[in-house]
Amino acid sequence: MAMTAVARETVFALRRQIAKIEGTLPERLQAPAAAAPDARVDAGPSIDVTIVRRGVAAALPDAFLPTGVERLDAALSGGLPKAALSEIHGIETRDAGAVAGFALSLTSLILKQTQGLPVLWIGTSEIFREAGFPYARGLHASFGIEPEQLLFSEAPKLVDALWVAEEAARMTALAAVILEIRGNPQRLDLTATRRLHARAQSAGRPVFLLRQAAEPEPTAAPVRLIVASAPAVPRDTIAGPLAGSIGRPAFTLTIGKSRTALPGQFTLEWNPDERAFDERRGEERAKNPVAVVSLSGGRKDPAAASGAVLAFPPIGSPAAGDQPPQGQRAAHLGPRRAG
Repeated sequence: MAMTAVARETVFALRRQIAKIEGTLPERLQAPAAAAPDARVDAGPSIDVTIVRRGVAAALPDAFLPTGVERLDAALSGGLPKAALSEIHGIETRDAGAVAGFALSLTSLILKQTQGLPVLWIGTSEIFREAGFPYARGLHASFGIEPEQLLFSEAPKLVDALWVAEEAARMTALAAVILEIRGNPQRLDLTATRRLHARAQSAGRPVFLLRQAAEPEPTAAPVRLIVASAPAVPRDTIAGPLAGSIGRPAFTLTIGKSRTALPGQFTLEWNPDERAFDERRGEERAKNPVAVVSLSGGRKDPAAASGAVLAFPPIGSPAAGDQPPQGQRAAHLGPRRAG
């Protein structure tokens, strides 16, 4: 039995909806006008047919945010998707600064294309208490971001932060939304990330999910990047590398998940003057001949390795089991005063 035109349109609409949920962009093809009409179906006007090929899709030229690093953009099939949820992971808590710096670098690239629009950074009180807030003067000097362009939303609980992120992700008045989460909370499941991803697609704006000390888990984000800090090389001058100086910020970037499923590890440097990324190759790492920890000034050999660490009671402390007289008890052990 031949499929009617209405049935075909229904099937194509369902395929487009599935492709939108999965993050696969549909490829639109024009039906040939010179096609021979089918004798069993009334040949109406030519229509646009949407063909979805799983894993391979035709994307608009402006659908991705290129990082400017050729090898990285090729591995990501053009760069980071603009209208999507992207994960940026830090393996340990101490990587929070590197993750935030990399996210701000991406934000700087986005603001080049969306002048005047603000960026909303969402997190819980625990996150901001542990990792702190970006420094206002550093935002302008290193990333070209004006302090008034970066808005913060401090939520008391994770459920509140997720609600704010979902509402903000649908707004076209924001250039980007940054949601910072710690660990692997149960509320941040596949359903929650699907909602964030769908609203980012609908608004055409990126949502960056920063995750501190988190293990990789299934999410709706098409891209997952693992970021850590990399050693800085000496600053370049006209006379050559300046010994003892600290050069540009550097990141070690590992692709954990992407549309192309191509693995890769890159060392990127952020150029605050050009506001662009540069890739550091292997030969550039040998420019710094200074050891990480220098030798002692008055000795030729480094200090010997430390032995076992023993815990001794402080001098003058009472022996085990002894209690000081009542009059000598610490003041903080007494009852608190009311009022």
